[in-house]
Amino acid sequence: MGQIDEMMKVTNEFLIPFIGLKLGKHQFEFQIKKKFFDSFDYHEYEDCDIKVNVVLEKKSTMLELSFKHKGSIHVPCDLTNEMFDLPIKGKIRLVVNFGEEFNNDNEELLILPHGEHQIDISQYIYEMIVLSVPLKRVHPGIKEGTLQTETLEKLTKLSLKEQKKESKKEENTDPRWDKLKQLLTDK
Repeated sequence: MGQIDEMMKVTNEFLIPFIGLKLGKHQFEFQIKKKFFDSFDYHEYEDCDIKVNVVLEKKSTMLELSFKHKGSIHVPCDLTNEMFDLPIKGKIRLVVNFGEEFNNDNEELLILPHGEHQIDISQYIYEMIVLSVPLKRVHPGIKEGTLQTETLEKLTKLSLKEQKKESKKEENTDPRWDKLKQLLTDK
């Protein structure tokens, strides 16, 4: 029972009751932590600290929402498995119209049934953040050359061995060519 209550709390925080809002722009801010992703049963990030800014513009027949996020997720590096904070940011727009029945087939347009008085934006925040994470997560210390880990040392040694093998192959040339080269240098 406690688990369900906790999950309800997470999504309730993201319910915006727009019926009582005046026409015009309204700003909302959310701080996204790991608990938010747990409620979606998504456990890709060890931890996260993301600020989400939502501007809801209420018009006479529709709503326009602009979502923006910026922050970091704590994830393992794809090359070294070293944990690090990966900076992420992104934005999406959503138009909310009213119609006969609920429809969210289009990712930029949401149709709510007439008489609806609130909108749950948690799904949009979730998707916006997840889609903003790069496919390859590389520790910034790798590019800078400041990261020192066992894995990186092993990778460096392996690539050096490969380079040595390549240069040895080049040294082992065909003896017939050597004879020809000698003729050229003997002149």
